[in-house]
Amino acid sequence: MNLAQELANVSVQAQNHIPAEKLAIIEQATEQLRQSGILDHSLKIGNYVPDFALPNATGKMIQLKQLLATGPVVISFFRGTWCRFCNLELKALQEVWPEIQASGASLVAISPQTPDYSLSTVEDNTLSFEILSDVGNQVARNFGIVYQIPKSMRSVMQDFDVDLPVYNKDETYELPIPATYIIAPDSTVAYAFVEPDFTKRLEPANIVDTQRILQNAKQALTTSKN
Repeated sequence: MNLAQELANVSVQAQNHIPAEKLAIIEQATEQLRQSGILDHSLKIGNYVPDFALPNATGKMIQLKQLLATGPVVISFFRGTWCRFCNLELKALQEVWPEIQASGASLVAISPQTPDYSLSTVEDNTLSFEILSDVGNQVARNFGIVYQIPKSMRSVMQDFDVDLPVYNKDETYELPIPATYIIAPDSTVAYAFVEPDFTKRLEPANIVDTQRILQNAKQALTTSKN
């Protein structure tokens, strides 16, 4: 799958069906978010990532520290099962999941929705990697990628039957910016992609390439020690 092309296609379809006044609200909200300075506060390469544990789609707790014990961890923050762009990204990640596994890494996707909706995400997209629930956005907040949806956008979302308090069991109207991180085994950020425009995501092939670089670096370090 060429994720960028798929996302562009959905974006064009949306623009053709969404009234101009609503499109203007969406574009304004995206630009305000970009200008807010949130990117300056998000975790960067080399930053330390605090340990966390979150429930997966069946309620089992998944701990970052345990995943890092076996290799790097790819973390994809997404908005929720109601987001078409997010579902496209998750399907694209599923396609490269075998390659990520083969490199010795783990993959988890995190959203603020409840585990029940995470289970729907897994089933609807036929996913075999972990989908974790960060209700209240506590983990996303540690990454510096949480923002509050402006009231003008809330009404637009409600027009499309997206009731965030229902999905997230949270009245804050907060979401994470779509972001992809690769965490090295020493708990530091090895790669970061953070994008305020929810219609744009990291191409999964870039994750695979970065994983190979990390794997080669690890092998070189092991060889030099021997």
